Amino acid sequence: MIEKGKTNITITDVAKRAGVSKTTISRYLNGKFEFMSGESQKRIKDIIEELNFRPNKLARSLKSSKSGLIGVLIADISNPFSSVLVKGITDCCKEYGYNVVIANTDNDSEKEREYILSMIDQRVEGLIVNTAGENNEFLQSIDNNHVPIILADRPVFPTMFDTVKTNDYQATIDTLQYLAREGFTRVGFFTEPINNIGTRNIRQQAYRQVCSEVLDSEPQEYMIDSKDECGIENLVQTFLSTNVGQQNVIFTANGVTMLSVLGAIHRLGLSIPKDIAICGFDNWPWMELIGSGITAISQPFYDIGTECVKRVMFRLQDNSKSIPEIIELSNQLIIRGSTQLIKL
Repeated sequence: MIEKGKTNITITDVAKRAGVSKTTISRYLNGKFEFMSGESQKRIKDIIEELNFRPNKLARSLKSSKSGLIGVLIADISNPFSSVLVKGITDCCKEYGYNVVIANTDNDSEKEREYILSMIDQRVEGLIVNTAGENNEFLQSIDNNHVPIILADRPVFPTMFDTVKTNDYQATIDTLQYLAREGFTRVGFFTEPINNIGTRNIRQQAYRQVCSEVLDSEPQEYMIDSKDECGIENLVQTFLSTNVGQQNVIFTANGVTMLSVLGAIHRLGLSIPKDIAICGFDNWPWMELIGSGITAISQPFYDIGTECVKRVMFRLQDNSKSIPEIIELSNQLIIRGSTQLIKL
């Protein structure tokens, strides 16, 4: 029985109430569930909440040389993808008893290195990195000598780290084949600069494959600067003027590009899909509100975040020597009116 009104609840109190050893409670608090049933985990969790037990994390970290922190580096926090990814990470970290330290690198490789070193100074136990690119050797040295690194969404080649992403190569091919079946003859590939970013490179390669094997046309690739509205308008006009008399559709490589191109189409006074059809990666709620809706590839961003955390925990449980794996999650093509073929 816990003394009524007691405020300094200890690990011993929790263990007594749960009918288990202090060691079992300690293992639970440190996320070591491998020898613990789901029923035991739930009972301990409920009792911790009932007693309002708050372990002294500073004391625990000093005693165990563990901080209970996971570092998270996001390439572009303004991208809607990032907020959902981070929510998945933070929710899952909480389940394992970890807190997160988050940094935005602005797709800057130097910032990425600086933030990683700062997080190591804070004694993070693992890093989840949505990498800006160009830091492969640096990341490998950190992974080998300091803490495990898990890549979120953006792989590097050759594969050096566990990576959680979607099957975007196949999703790109499937979407472009759908467009070909619908009767579109010219597909323009609009993307932000590739810059050695694995995800953009993968989608570009899939696009080129479909151009060669299905569309029988030369690739038409347009690199946009999302801050240059006039430049994007010029690229849209160039694509249309290059393919007069064709059934044209723009394919955007990510959500930021989609939003930028939609803005250009609006400013040019073009109608979707009468003047130009459009589809691409990243499905957001507002897309079904534009005209008859925007066809988009829906990615499980939240699940990418949770799987990244699970992989960090796998690495922290004496699996540092396991061969790096690429974990691919499924996408879904949401077909709406923006890819309705209009007869010329």
